[in-house]
Amino acid sequence: MKRSPMPPRATSLKSTGFTRSVRIEAREVTKTVRKSARPRMTPIRRAARGQDCTLRLPGVCNWNPETTVLCHSNYLADGKGMGLKAPDTAAAFGCSACHDVLDGRRLRPTGLTLHDVDAAFAAGVQRTHTILARMGLMQSTNSEAATRYELEAASNQKISSGEMT
Repeated sequence: MKRSPMPPRATSLKSTGFTRSVRIEAREVTKTVRKSARPRMTPIRRAARGQDCTLRLPGVCNWNPETTVLCHSNYLADGKGMGLKAPDTAAAFGCSACHDVLDGRRLRPTGLTLHDVDAAFAAGVQRTHTILARMGLMQSTNSEAATRYELEAASNQKISSGEMT
């Protein structure tokens, strides 16, 4: 549908009640509320550099310490949520390949079930807690998250070996 152009205005538009200084203040407030572009590096996250992968997913792991990062849990029970990352105590050192499979950016190889990935993550968290305790970055390995993962790893071992009670 073709429209005709708007006719010119006889009077100029009225100015609003807002002054320029008020608008600038509003912009400054929004600038302070915005998140930083980079994630915050904690001592535990920095400690992952150069470490061996503790996830060790079979058929996935690249065994390259240069690509190791702290892989956070993806479970709501560990504090993960929309826009929230799980705490560093619910994480394991993992190479880039294992981290991609854990976060779903890469497909699991055939034969590697979600249960296997969960078991590897639970065992990786245990190994990571041991390493962090030796480094002095974690008080003890008997934290609530460590106990949860120890119980999960123990039940996974019973299931895989067929020792169901």
